[in-house]
Amino acid sequence: MRSKIWKRRSTNSGGIFDVAGKKERIQEIEAEIADPEFWNRGDETQDLLRDRTSLQKTVENWEEATRQLNDLKVLVELGEEAEDEDALDEVRAGLPPLEGLVRKIEMARMLSEPHDRSNAIFSINAGAGGTEAQDWAEILLRMYLRFCERKGWRTEITDYQPGDEAGVKSVTLDVEGEYAYGFLRAEMGIHRLVRISPFDSNARRHTSFCSVFVFPEIEEAAEVEVNDKDLKVDTFRASGAGGQHINKTDSAIRITHVPTGIVVSCQSERSQHKNRATAMKHLKARLYELEKRKKEEQTASLTGEKKEIGWGSQIRSYVLHPYRMVKDHRTGHEMGNTDAVLDGDLEGFVEAYLLGQAETQA
Repeated sequence: MRSKIWKRRSTNSGGIFDVAGKKERIQEIEAEIADPEFWNRGDETQDLLRDRTSLQKTVENWEEATRQLNDLKVLVELGEEAEDEDALDEVRAGLPPLEGLVRKIEMARMLSEPHDRSNAIFSINAGAGGTEAQDWAEILLRMYLRFCERKGWRTEITDYQPGDEAGVKSVTLDVEGEYAYGFLRAEMGIHRLVRISPFDSNARRHTSFCSVFVFPEIEEAAEVEVNDKDLKVDTFRASGAGGQHINKTDSAIRITHVPTGIVVSCQSERSQHKNRATAMKHLKARLYELEKRKKEEQTASLTGEKKEIGWGSQIRSYVLHPYRMVKDHRTGHEMGNTDAVLDGDLEGFVEAYLLGQAETQA
């Protein structure tokens, strides 16, 4: 008896994960940690410790996957030699855990851009359409808060502009967690909702749009320089969810970067100084992303490539009527359980996008 189970499932991963290189880098970091002056190196200390933890996880996953793979190979050989269906059933049962480990390793490979491991600054803005769009923005806010909760990330609403009647006009979150930016950058773009409006007395179908922007948190070590002369700083009283109970003074900060027109604000703290620091962090992140996109556009023009700008296009549709379906227009990935998606089940969409990006860049 010859079983095709192994040949069907096996893939040739080759050396694309460079485990030997990762082990060598771990040894280099361990040597640096052993240096008595290591703990006096400020932010670099935490960066290296995070690098070591991430590399160790990847190596451990690879070694465990290799062990499971070898065990399954032995079972296949024994099962085929003895024509033992029980052994092959055991192989089938062992495949899903192995595939899960391989998926983790593959995700680590895909999240390889310079700031993928960084915390994220995440904002949602309601499009045209008044209450409809503002309600959609609030639905998206809940969806992403649930997604972050599933990932074990910490979130803080730093700016919240409530809608006129319901929902939210705009909201900004700080998301803290490993690979927060790497995962959430998959969500940047225009999100479209089609549903029977709960605000329409005639129960007509409405289409609403919201934009999502994601920026990496830039370290204080200042990858981006900002001239104070280019800033217009205003103070105001915090309002709405996330601000209305925080203070009764004009401690909220709004900063306008005059040369680019970028506006950031923060109202999450009682202290004007802390709000300014957070707003400046957001401004640096947005200026970094702006400069990055300019370089990408210049490269595209020189090579004759025309790349889609993620934040300026419709990336996903959430249809609740006349049928129920969520579909990503970049990858074709879709899911019929709309309730699960709106409750934060976004892993499939994020993985499909990141895998597509990795294949494009390969």
